[in-house]
Amino acid sequence: MPEIKTDICVIGAGAAGLSVAAGAVQMGAKVVLIEKNIRGGIMGGDCLHAGCVPSKALLAAAKHAYGLSQGDKFGIASVKPQVDFAKTHAHVQGVISEIAPVDSVERFEELGVKVIEGVANFTAPRELEVADTKIHAKFFVIATGSAPAIPPIPGLEGVSYFTNETIFDNDALPRHLIIIGGGPIGAEMAQAHARLGTEVTLIEGAQILGRDDPELVDLVRQSLTRDGVRVAEGAMVSRVGTNEPSEITVEFEQIGKQHTIAGSHLLIAAGRAPTVDGLGLNAAGIAFTNKGVTVDTRLRTTNKRVYAIGDVTGGPQFTHVAGYHAGVAIRNILYRMPAKVDHAHVPHVTYTDPELAHVGLTQSAAEIRFGKNKIRVLQWPYAENDRAQAERKTDGFIKAIVKPNGVVLGVSIVGAEAGELIQPWVLAMSAGLKVAAFAGMIAPYPTLGEISKRAAGAFYTPFLFGARNRFIVKSLLKLP
Repeated sequence: MPEIKTDICVIGAGAAGLSVAAGAVQMGAKVVLIEKNIRGGIMGGDCLHAGCVPSKALLAAAKHAYGLSQGDKFGIASVKPQVDFAKTHAHVQGVISEIAPVDSVERFEELGVKVIEGVANFTAPRELEVADTKIHAKFFVIATGSAPAIPPIPGLEGVSYFTNETIFDNDALPRHLIIIGGGPIGAEMAQAHARLGTEVTLIEGAQILGRDDPELVDLVRQSLTRDGVRVAEGAMVSRVGTNEPSEITVEFEQIGKQHTIAGSHLLIAAGRAPTVDGLGLNAAGIAFTNKGVTVDTRLRTTNKRVYAIGDVTGGPQFTHVAGYHAGVAIRNILYRMPAKVDHAHVPHVTYTDPELAHVGLTQSAAEIRFGKNKIRVLQWPYAENDRAQAERKTDGFIKAIVKPNGVVLGVSIVGAEAGELIQPWVLAMSAGLKVAAFAGMIAPYPTLGEISKRAAGAFYTPFLFGARNRFIVKSLLKLP
């Protein structure tokens, strides 16, 4: 069996693995990259092929379709969009194709990375086998990501269904799409398909977008409902079946009543599970559970020569976290620095319309940790922002949770461009800036960014317009 000796062996060519491979090889390390599923010379993992990129491309198409029906607001005749879903599908695939060369085997081999297609299997603490080749490495990085979690619903094994890994291969507009799972994937796909002309039913066992502030989620729920999505919350699915070959049925209980709906297609969006099976982790002395590979704060596994990064660790499942983990791993491996992860300021965005963005603690989490009387809630509505009014994007608001001394604990934004507006708050929290930094900032007019400045300014309202300050001002005005 051929043998390869290398500095770093990376398992998985998704966002996390590619970042490590590209960074390490350009810094002078010898790198072997293993990927079990290379699609026509392209790597990139879930984000490129079945996650961030195709979902945002489909949402962009849906947003354009929706805009055609909203022209009356601007004195322009509204029209019903004529959707050619095959061409919409081609648009989605075209976006993937434009980005794909960055993640190609050819590019990485040009950088100096040895790329091997196959399933990696550890045979010893510092050795694995793949494609009839034995790999010896000083360090290994497990970046195998995650896969759609399939709930144990009776009857599901007997029907055809989509996951995020397959729905973007569909080139025919579903007549009625039933979605099980009301997290970000479920909400985004519900709105996208509804705006493109599909009847959509969204079923969630608890509340949609359950990790976000309920007050902000309510605006997203209202928007989904306006777009024609039937949202069934607190609905426990009991069985899936078929009425006929072309019709899927879903039975669920909601508020003590049994319901059955029938649709043409089914999407399972019930979360994701780390990919840990089939790696031979026990042979390498690597601890793991069904929640992922066990790592310390430096992302080292129980085998200190093996790191695990990204979704496979069971932490926040975002592409930007995968990239962050890659940087931490590189500093530890190449520079022997004790770099540690800190997930306290990881933002997340749901790209519905309106968008929903968040970083830090929610209001309820802050109240539990510090007490209601130890925090302040600063809010400002889009409706009082001139740019939002000009563009008729007035649905939304910002909510910033701060300590009495102005330290920012968390921020949530629902509204247009929320994913962009959250970024200065992420920087502020990471750098330890207080609301004074926003309040004192000169924001260009008119921009949506003024919403953040106005919310921060509200921190000082009780003092500036209070009786004590009014007394001080009046007293000073009496001076000659």
